Parts: sequence; C-alpha cells; structure tokens
Amino acid sequence: MVKVVHVITGLERGGAEMMLRRLIEAHLKCELKYHHRVISLSTVGTHGLALRERGIEVYALGLLSPLGIFRVFPALMHLLWQLRPDVVQTWMVHSDLMGGLAARFVGCSRVVWGIRATDYSVESRRTRALRWLCAHLSRVVPDRIVCAAQASFDDSAAAGYDLSRMMVIPNGFSVPALRQSVGHGAAVRAQVGLSEHDMVVGSLGRYCAAKDHANFIQAAGSLAARYPTTRFLMVGRGMEACNSELMALIKTTRFADRFFLIGERADPFACLDAMDIFVLSSCTEGFPNVLGEAMAMAVPCVTTDVGDASVLLGEAGEVVSPRDAAALAAAVARLLDMPASELQALGRKGQARVEREFSMDAVSRRYANLYEELMTRG
Repeated sequence: MVKVVHVITGLERGGAEMMLRRLIEAHLKCELKYHHRVISLSTVGTHGLALRERGIEVYALGLLSPLGIFRVFPALMHLLWQLRPDVVQTWMVHSDLMGGLAARFVGCSRVVWGIRATDYSVESRRTRALRWLCAHLSRVVPDRIVCAAQASFDDSAAAGYDLSRMMVIPNGFSVPALRQSVGHGAAVRAQVGLSEHDMVVGSLGRYCAAKDHANFIQAAGSLAARYPTTRFLMVGRGMEACNSELMALIKTTRFADRFFLIGERADPFACLDAMDIFVLSSCTEGFPNVLGEAMAMAVPCVTTDVGDASVLLGEAGEVVSPRDAAALAAAVARLLDMPASELQALGRKGQARVEREFSMDAVSRRYANLYEELMTRG
C-alpha cells in the first residue's frame, strides 16, 4: 500500500481543494491500494469534513496569519515524521514551499508539488515572492511538479521552475456525481425569486480580482436592455449585497434589479443547474474546475480565453478574449439568440466532451501512475 500525505493551505471551497477531494474519493475505489491522509495548514473546512466522513484522516494545523508559520512549520515536520509517508503531495505555492521543505527535513524522499495558477500579477506581493522562491528551490525540493494546465506549465517554466521535473495532469470530473444535482436548480430559482420563464445567465466564483466580476457585470449591463427576460445570477463568497465594491459596479449598469446575489452556498452544483447559460469571466485561471462542472451538467458555457479554459471547452461553447466586456456580451447574446433546442444540444455537447476527455477515472489513473513511478525509483 502506498501511503500518500497531502499538504494543502486549506480545505474550504476552491478548485484545488475540490480536485484533492475528488482524487482521494476516486482512489477509495482501488481496494485500499493507496492510503491517503490530508494535512490542512489552516482549518478542516468543508472538504475536510467531507473527507473525514469517508474515513480519511484530516489534520488541521491552525495557520491563520503569517506569524503563525513559526508555530505551524515545526508542527508540520513533527506530524510528517509521525506519519512517515511514502509520498508527500502538496497543493499550491504556500503549501509547496512549507510542505516540500518539511518533507525533506524529515527525510521523505518523494515530494510532488502542485501548480494551478498562471497569472501571478493579480496575487499579493507576498505570494509572488513565495513563487519566486519556489522556482529557485524547484531544482532540489520536489521530485515532480504537477501542473493542472498547459498554461500553468508554460508560465511556470518561464518563471524559472525546473522544466525537467514538470508535467501536466488536468483536473478531472465525475459526471455521474454531478448529474445528481440536475433538476435541483428549480428549487434554487424558487428560493431567490427567479421564475421558470426567466433566462438566467450566471457566474460562480469567489469575489476576487482574478475572477474579474467587473467584466461579467459590464457585459450583463449591455445585455439587460436587449433581453428583458434575462436575469443575472452571481454565486460565491463575496457575492452579496453587503459587498459595497460589487454593488457599486452593479449600480453603474442601471439594471441592478436584474442581478441576484446569493453568496457562497452549500449547493453550488444546484446553483449551476439553475442557470441557462454559465459565464466564466476571469482574467486568469489555470484549469477552471467550475467551467468543467458546468459542462458536466450540460449547462451551455461562455468563457474567457484564460489558462486551459479553451482546451477544456473546445467547440462546445463560446470563447472570447479576457477583459473584453463587449466580446463577452456578444458571445452570450449568440447563445441567447439560439432556439432552445440548439442551446440544449450545445450543453449536451459540452457534457459529452467532459465525459470523454476529462473523466475523474482517467485523471486518477495518471496520479496512480505517478505514485508508482516514484515508488519504483526507491
């Protein structure tokens, strides 16, 4: 049995967190060939609780501020020394640095880093500095560096990461599991005051610069006058009326009553099912989980050309340049103008693409092959 310990910054909702959970759940089907444990540098979070319910050991070290590193790093080393993993796999730049160094200090000879982001210009100065340090340490700390997208691979190579250790394993999606939320969108609509006759264009993602909600809102504002039955549903952390910055953007459209802000929800897939069209308006992504999830649920999609979004969507939707609200609005309009039967067929095309090329079973096998390769090396 291969003992794998994952180190991640936190386990609240997010792309990396969801991918980690899906990977472990996929490997639970492998007759105990892999023994996964998870260390969150901060809190247990939503995904941590879900993993514990599946019998996975999840540890939370309580890192809540930069100064906490001086307490958490020794605790991380001690825990790794106790667990004695065969492989330490880390997720994203903060845990790459801390988890990778802690693993090496306690003698773990197999370390896998995980890179998911591409454009670090939208990140904090501290995060950019950590990435610079990781790039320089990439020649000595990790055995392999897994990028979630080809765009992440290219960007990281340009930033100085060791090319010889890098590889791409995309995110995977469990279409049967996501299909379980199909039909639940009607209840979400009813809860927030949307009728079955409304045409709902939606976004799902936390409020942050990378998601470029201003782009979505500007595009929505230009569509509102032309399509009077269209409503705009915004889901995610910070998508609430108490967000004054967000509300200021919405008020500039003069159609504030057409926007429905419902914040972070425990049923994000039901929220996707409540949408007639899903829009990813980001200015930077790696491999966007939420786009694949919308596709897997047969929701027609429009996306900006960021990270590997166009690789994922293919010809199953509309792809436009980032930070171009006019182009985004025009793409959404093309879908709004489609007959219902054509729009539904487009959604089914996206679903079939995810099932064929990005299934979680295929992706979990690639991680299994990586673990076996590292174990063979000794």
